[in-house]
Amino acid sequence: MAFIGTLRSKMGTWVVIFVFVAITAFILGDIFSGKSNILNWGRNSVGEIGGKEVSYEEYQAVIREREANWYLNTGREPGERDMPSIRQQAWDLLIARHAIQPQINDAGVEVTEDEVWDMIQGKNVDQGVKSAFTNQQTGKFEADKVVAYLNQLKSMPETSEPRIRWELFQRDLKPGRERIKYENLLIKSSYVTKAEAEREYHLATDVAEVKYLYVPYYAISDSAAKVTDADYEAFYNKNKEKYKTEATRDIRYVSIPVVPSADDSAAVNEDLAKVVNEFKTSNEDSVTASANTEGQNPYAKYSIGSLPAFLTEGALTEGNVIGPVLDGDTYKVVKVSKIATDTVYSARAKHILIKWTDTSEAAKKEAKEKANNILKDIKGGASFEAKAREFGQDGTASRGGDLGWFSAGQMVKPFQEAVFSATKTGVLNNVVETEFGYHLIDVTNTKTNKAYYLAIVERQILPSDATTNEAFRKAETFAANISSVKEFEEKAKQSGLTVLEAKNVNAGDRRIGTLGEARQIVMWLFRDASVGKVSQVYDLQDQNVVAIMTKEVKKGYRPLEDVKDEITVAVRNEVKSKIITEKLNGLKGTLEEIAAGFGNDANVYTSSDLRLNSNALPTVGFEPQAVGAAFALENGKRSKPVTGENGVVIIETINKTIAPALNDYNVYKTQLEQNNQNRSGYSIAEAIKEKSDIVDKRYKFF
Repeated sequence: MAFIGTLRSKMGTWVVIFVFVAITAFILGDIFSGKSNILNWGRNSVGEIGGKEVSYEEYQAVIREREANWYLNTGREPGERDMPSIRQQAWDLLIARHAIQPQINDAGVEVTEDEVWDMIQGKNVDQGVKSAFTNQQTGKFEADKVVAYLNQLKSMPETSEPRIRWELFQRDLKPGRERIKYENLLIKSSYVTKAEAEREYHLATDVAEVKYLYVPYYAISDSAAKVTDADYEAFYNKNKEKYKTEATRDIRYVSIPVVPSADDSAAVNEDLAKVVNEFKTSNEDSVTASANTEGQNPYAKYSIGSLPAFLTEGALTEGNVIGPVLDGDTYKVVKVSKIATDTVYSARAKHILIKWTDTSEAAKKEAKEKANNILKDIKGGASFEAKAREFGQDGTASRGGDLGWFSAGQMVKPFQEAVFSATKTGVLNNVVETEFGYHLIDVTNTKTNKAYYLAIVERQILPSDATTNEAFRKAETFAANISSVKEFEEKAKQSGLTVLEAKNVNAGDRRIGTLGEARQIVMWLFRDASVGKVSQVYDLQDQNVVAIMTKEVKKGYRPLEDVKDEITVAVRNEVKSKIITEKLNGLKGTLEEIAAGFGNDANVYTSSDLRLNSNALPTVGFEPQAVGAAFALENGKRSKPVTGENGVVIIETINKTIAPALNDYNVYKTQLEQNNQNRSGYSIAEAIKEKSDIVDKRYKFF
């Protein structure tokens, strides 16, 4: 025992050290394995809302809720096309929970269980409940059916679809009503004073008679208005708030299409040769077609008017096998299985419609005379098609009056009888009157009731694995050993590829430029890319895409160099304004004399009905500064040169007519209150979102 005690006392320190080393090794091993929560901190986040980190698991849980709701509403599982919308709904719901709901709670807004009952069975029934239990015939809400339905639900299992659907609906009632109460609380607190209503009245009714001199900015040439860096910087700083932006990326990209080769086409053609032989010996054409086709309609009956466009009537003899015929990107083999007679007739014709201007006898007579004169010209040798294009008054005029094939019942009765009664092709001797006007008719095919039973095998020409692999290899070869945008463009030129560009790509975008759906490239841009970095090859349906990131803009304000092009005109106009103003200040006399002294581009105009709420000057356009200056002047006074949107204005107020005071401004007050309320519902949510510091990092996962 003494020996054991000695070992314990001597080895204690080493045991501690050993355990420490073992634990350290375990932790380090966990860290560098990539599975540690320490290194993965933040990687599991899809964003932040109101200072709260939203985990991937929380987001996925809400997505599953939305998927369940989708299934209950549509009766089917959401497909890949539906998922972007569902993910956005889930994100919006999380914003409501983490940004909007806390504001509702802080305001003390509450919905009691009694209120929930009231929304289901009481006096203030929710609109969704009303819609579900409204009698479609009477249009009346039937409250007793709500009670009966709820009693019926109690007897159902908790996992039954009706019960789940109701639970989800009822769960959303309370937060929905809380949000309405919260918004109403803020909306109703919006108050319009008598002074505001009176001001609105005067904005609409005060009138000024003015004379004004206008010099447009184009009076000064661009070359005479030199813009400096200081001018750009001053304008940018003054208007910086206009250039707020989310994080964006710019890219350039090339696309290597994956298209079937000649060998791919030959392979399909060769394969269909076997189908031709099978058709020639087959007694079960529909079975043969169904077993070999990729099309949706292997065996069907056709009238002469509904035949596929690639077939001609001359080739349609019973038992004949036609093809393979290339129709677009699809090879087709057709067997005429049977030719029979149908109960429905078809015919083909052209026509020229001449309408009357009204239903009076005189108008009809005039239209008929015009139609008969045209008919006379056609009988004399004029082209029916040319006359249709010249005189036809319906949509067929541009194609020479051609109506194509039509079956019995598709045309108005007088027209159909005239065409179906024809025993030979050609122009009918008399015009035909219908409810639409007078028709000149050229029967191009007399009526027939032939029916063709066709067995059709379709095979689309698709790229083979070899073709697909070759296109991918070409894209990989292009993407290799590129380290700059310049190299990217030079290599594209050498390879005969067109470089395309997409600017201002946002993290939430799904489509890029001409590529269509390209979400995986957007994810790469925001997750892994950097300026000058080339992407891997992305397989986007029928094309392989290689991209390079050319620019990164962080969330905040777009830098001056990015907005320089779009503000150049405005900055130059400011410079021109100074030149124009300086020249105008050096001139004296009446407005007409000042205009004459300035030159041909200066003009004087008048308006006797200028109102403050118009914000525009006749002939000049949108000029709120000048309009405001006019009403600020006393009668007979002249303003200094006013820098406007389109040019520089000097305005003289000849006379202002101020509308008389009213005893009651309630009409204007109500109008302003309504405008405020119409804006508030949306504005409240947007204001909360803006102040909630929402950071969307969903691009890391979707």
